Amino acid sequence: MKNPLQGANTQMADPNEKPTVPQAAATVLLVRDSQESGIEVFLVERASKANFGGAYVFPGGKVDPEDGLDRLEAVTTGFSDQELSDILGEDKGGLAYWVACIRECFEEAGILIAYREDGSPFDPSDADERERFVNYRNKLNAGEAVIEEMCKSENLTLATERLAYLAHWITPKIEKRRYTTRFFVAISPSGQEGLHDGSESVNSLWIKPEDALEQQKEGKLLLIMPTIKNLESICGYSNVEELLQDKSSIDPSTIPTIEPKFFMEDGKMVGLLPGDDGYEDH
Repeated sequence: MKNPLQGANTQMADPNEKPTVPQAAATVLLVRDSQESGIEVFLVERASKANFGGAYVFPGGKVDPEDGLDRLEAVTTGFSDQELSDILGEDKGGLAYWVACIRECFEEAGILIAYREDGSPFDPSDADERERFVNYRNKLNAGEAVIEEMCKSENLTLATERLAYLAHWITPKIEKRRYTTRFFVAISPSGQEGLHDGSESVNSLWIKPEDALEQQKEGKLLLIMPTIKNLESICGYSNVEELLQDKSSIDPSTIPTIEPKFFMEDGKMVGLLPGDDGYEDH
């Protein structure tokens, strides 16, 4: 495969040092029905100073310690930590990935996947409520752990069961910052449009996955390999319900862990994915 890092702001690891340990991360493919046929997905452009600066990615980021607090089960719907850990093939801590995914989506895209006390999907009902949630988002972007406080004050529960587990990627060893990232897909709430935060992300767009991949080939849209492959996995669906039904039916134990490998060959950087010829030799 071609070098998917070319053009993106990344920090390469010191080849004389041991590879860094990947940090837990979560990201979400927010999808909605297109006004024409098919679906659209939400992408944000990473700020130039950020990791993968200049690239368009899905909303997401590191799993914070607060995302895995036991008491957060009380402000989530769906499954227990043990059930979600089983889905990921982990002994414990699975809930933290779902919480991080919803939190990062709210931080980076301004979209909150949650339920009100009556079970209806959360959508801001008026200007005052929108302003309150802008303030919550600003606090999160300032590093304050306010998810639990927000849910209790606003009588909300995080809608963890609306996220379908999609993929698992680990950053290659050639990079200094490494992540073990779980990818999810979710239908975007109808009353929330989505907007980049202006700090870590500086632009955003709704786009058909097929169009995003075509623009990447034409050099109009910078995408990294995990984004490309996950976009490919949601192409060809006529609507979001069909997509979610299909992805939710996947046996999570069959979802592979993908860790690209990069090496120099004849003066050029070469990348391989699991299953490629020569992958096991490097």
